[in-house]
Amino acid sequence: MELKDYWVAIRHRWRIVVLLVLLSVGAAALLTWQATPQYSSTVSIFVSTSPSDTADAYQDNLFATQRVTSYAELVGKHKLAEQVANDLGTGLDPSTLQAAVSATVHPDTVILEITATDPDPVVARDIAQGYAEALSDEVATLETPPGKTDALVHASIVDNARVSSTPVSPQPVRNLGLAFVLGLLLGVGAAVLRELLDTSLSSSEDIAEVTSAPVLGRINADTAAVRRPPAEVLSDATPWSESFRVLRTNMQYVEVDHDQKVFVVSSSLPGEGKTTTATNLAITLAMAKQRVVLVECDLRRPLIAARLGLDDSVGTTSVLIGKVHLRDAMQQYADTGLWVLSSGPIPPNPSELLQSNAMEKLIGELRDDFDIVILDAPPLLPVTDAALLAAQADGALVVLRHGKTTRDQLGHAIERIEAVGGKAVGVVVNLAPTIKKRRGYGYGGYGYGGYGYYGYASRPAPANNPAGTRGPDRRRRRNRRS
Repeated sequence: MELKDYWVAIRHRWRIVVLLVLLSVGAAALLTWQATPQYSSTVSIFVSTSPSDTADAYQDNLFATQRVTSYAELVGKHKLAEQVANDLGTGLDPSTLQAAVSATVHPDTVILEITATDPDPVVARDIAQGYAEALSDEVATLETPPGKTDALVHASIVDNARVSSTPVSPQPVRNLGLAFVLGLLLGVGAAVLRELLDTSLSSSEDIAEVTSAPVLGRINADTAAVRRPPAEVLSDATPWSESFRVLRTNMQYVEVDHDQKVFVVSSSLPGEGKTTTATNLAITLAMAKQRVVLVECDLRRPLIAARLGLDDSVGTTSVLIGKVHLRDAMQQYADTGLWVLSSGPIPPNPSELLQSNAMEKLIGELRDDFDIVILDAPPLLPVTDAALLAAQADGALVVLRHGKTTRDQLGHAIERIEAVGGKAVGVVVNLAPTIKKRRGYGYGGYGYGGYGYYGYASRPAPANNPAGTRGPDRRRRRNRRS
C-alpha cells in the first residue's frame, strides 16, 4: 500500500479510529482514577574505602566502584528485608518490603540510591531510611576482615530520605497521552486491516473488477422518500428522484437496436432494493411518456401491489395458468401512465411457471404492446427464477447495495445470468451515501429468510387504493394506453 492508500483507508474507516482512541483514553482514565496514589522517597549512600596513602587512592576508588554494584544487589535480598522489618516494627511483611524498594547505581560513581514506594508518604520515607541504615550496617559487617575492628569499605548515608507530597503514580497526563497514541495506532491499524479485508463494493472501480457491465445509476439513500407514495415523491425535485431520472437517461443507451425492450431487475441477495429500483424506474420511464409495463415476477415474496396500493388477487400467475386474460389482469398506477401486472396468487411451483411456454408467450405479448417491459425478479443467489427470466429477456439489471454487497456475491450473480445465456446490461448501486452521509434504509416486509432459504409465506391482504384501478373494459384501456 502507498501512503495515499493509508489515508483513504483512514478516511473510509475513521469511525474505527475514533472508537479505539476513545476506548483507549477511556480505559486509561478509568484505571488512573481508580488507582491508589503512590509516594516515593529516596536515600543516597556513598561507598568509600580508607586508602593508606595517595598512591592507593585510585585503586581504592576503583575497588569501591566495583563493590557498589554488589551492594545494590543486597537491597533485593530477603535477609535485608527481614532486618528492616524488625527495625521498623510496623508489622510489614519482608516480601512486601522487597517489592516496595529498588536500588539504583549511578554509572561510574560510588553513589547508590535506594527508593521506597508506598501509598503513605511517611511509610515510604521510613522504609527507605531503614534500608539505608540496614545496608550500611550490613556492608560494615561484610567488609570487616576476621580479627579486625575496622571495615575496609564504608557505606555512608549522604542524603536522608524525606517525605514527599507529590505522588509518583498515577500520572494522568502521561497515562492519557500514551493511551491516545496507543489508541491512534490501534485505530489506524484496524482501519487499514479492515480496508484490506473488506470485499464489499463501494465504487465504480470495485465493480469494474467484477464485471464489465456499466454502472447505470447510483441511487441515494433517503429514508423519507421510500415512505411516501412513489408517484408523489418521484415528481419532486430531490436528489433521490433525480437519481432515478439519471438512471432513466442511461437506460436509453442500452440495447439501442431494439425498439421494444424487456429487462429483468434483480439483485444478488434480498434486502438490496431491487423491487424499489424496478418500481421507481418503471414509474420514471412512464412519466417520460414511454409505454411501460411493470411485471411482478417475484412469485415468492411479491411486494409491488402492496407498495403501489394495487389489487393482487389476479396477476402474473393468473395469466400464466390461463385463468385471466392479460389485458384484464393489468392495472394502471395513479396518473403516471404506468401499467402494472401484479403477482396474483402465490403458486407452489414458481420456477416451473417462469420457464414455461406460457411465460415466453406473455413476454412476447408485452414486448409487442409496450416500449419497455420491466420484470421484477427474485434475487439471483437464493433461487434460479431471475436467471430463467434473464434468458428470455434482452438483459438483466443487477442492483447491489453500496458497501454491503461483496465482490463474490456480485460475481456469482453475474455467473448465474451468463450460465443460462443471459446478459447483464448494467449495474445499479443502491443506498449510495449522499453529501450528508445519511445512513441507508431497509425495505420492510422483504422476508426472504437470508441466503440459502427462500420459502413461501401467506400473502398480505390486498390494499384498497383509489390510485389502482382494474376492470374488464379492454377498449377503454387500449385507448388510454395509446
